[in-house]
Amino acid sequence: MTSLWPWLLLIGLGAFHGLNPAMGWLFAVALGMYEKSARAVLISLLPIGLGHLLSIGIVVAAVTLLGTRIEPKQLSFLCGILLIGWGIYHALYGRYHRVRVGLRTGLAGLTLWSFLMATAHGAGFMLIPALLRLQMECSGGLVPSSSLTVSILAVAVHTSSMLAVTGLISIIVYEWVGLTFLRRGWINLDLLWTTALIVAGCLVLF
Repeated sequence: MTSLWPWLLLIGLGAFHGLNPAMGWLFAVALGMYEKSARAVLISLLPIGLGHLLSIGIVVAAVTLLGTRIEPKQLSFLCGILLIGWGIYHALYGRYHRVRVGLRTGLAGLTLWSFLMATAHGAGFMLIPALLRLQMECSGGLVPSSSLTVSILAVAVHTSSMLAVTGLISIIVYEWVGLTFLRRGWINLDLLWTTALIVAGCLVLF
């Protein structure tokens, strides 16, 4: 029986990504307002979710592949350094990486936008602590090829949580709240995310 906390962490991170306007819901609402259609809001969730899934999937696949070739302690060390390094990089240069896509873009363009935004934020990297734990519990050591099932489930759980929150916020904002509340202030989620990356890296290391 695997621990429950890795799955809760995957769900929580998905919810956090869904809460962040830079990861999709702001674009979905803006597109809906541009098209004057709630249907456009819902349709935009598909490419947003797909782009996010592809981005984190690459990281998860890389960690799974590395796990079949190196010891768990070495893998944890490499992943911890990666998390801390990306957190520092995001703090210094994250504000310069803004992906601009017009509202006239198609589904392919929106998928690419979502992929690039998730990658720039290091969305997949934050799944590493939960993924390492799940893989080691399932394998009892080096990660075998059978851990691919665990990796796929991890990606599916995380993406489902992200899409659920993104969709919920998008519909609420589009139908009832509107975007004016953003002018009055919003939580600095980028700062919180950068801090979380560095803290997660330290936890993986030590």
